[in-house]
Amino acid sequence: MRRVTYSMGVSLDGYIVGPDGDFGWTPPDEDVFRLATDEVRAAGVHLLGRRLYETMLYWETADQNPSLGFSTLEFAAIWKTLPKVVFSTTLSAVQGNARLASGGLAQEIERLRAEPGEGDIAIGGATLAAEAAASGLIDEYRARVYPVLVGGGIPFFPRHERRVDLELLETRTFSSRVVYLRYRVARRPEDGEFAVHSAVAP
Repeated sequence: MRRVTYSMGVSLDGYIVGPDGDFGWTPPDEDVFRLATDEVRAAGVHLLGRRLYETMLYWETADQNPSLGFSTLEFAAIWKTLPKVVFSTTLSAVQGNARLASGGLAQEIERLRAEPGEGDIAIGGATLAAEAAASGLIDEYRARVYPVLVGGGIPFFPRHERRVDLELLETRTFSSRVVYLRYRVARRPEDGEFAVHSAVAP
C-alpha cells in the first residue's frame, strides 16, 4: 500500500510558520534542497491546500529562467510533472498538472491508494496534514528541523490531544545545522490508533 507522508521545514519549537506568518528562516542550503528534491522525486502524487498550492505556483514557470542553477531547475522539472490534488473551497480552477479534489481528504487518499501506481502520497501544509492525522491516515512524518525558536504560529504536529507512537527511521545533520528526522507511525494492531510520542511532541 502506498505510504502517506508529511514533510515540512519546522522550527525547533515545532512551527512551520511563525506568529507573523513568516517562514523566512527556512531557506534550504544545497544539501537540504537536494533532500527536498529527493522527497518530491519519490512522490507519486502531492496533496495541497490552497495556500501552499499558490505558494508553489512559482515552480510551474521557474524552469523558464535560464539563470537558475541546475539543482533549482531539476526541482522545478520534477515538481512541474508531479500530479497534484488541490483542496480548496474558493478556487474554481488550478494550473499545470493539478486537479481540484472531487471529494474529502479521506476519500481522495482511499482512491489514490486503490489506484495502480507507485510513489508516496505526499501531503503539504499543516491544515491538511492535521485533518489526515485526525483520521489516522499519515504513515510518516518527515521534519527538517531548523535551529530557531519562533515562539508560536502554525504547528507542524497536529493538536488533536491524542497520543501517537513513532518509530525513528532516519536522521541526518547538515552543515547548516538543520536536522532531518524521519518517523514512521507505529500502528496499534488492536485499534489502529496513534499519537505523537512525548519525546517529540511540540
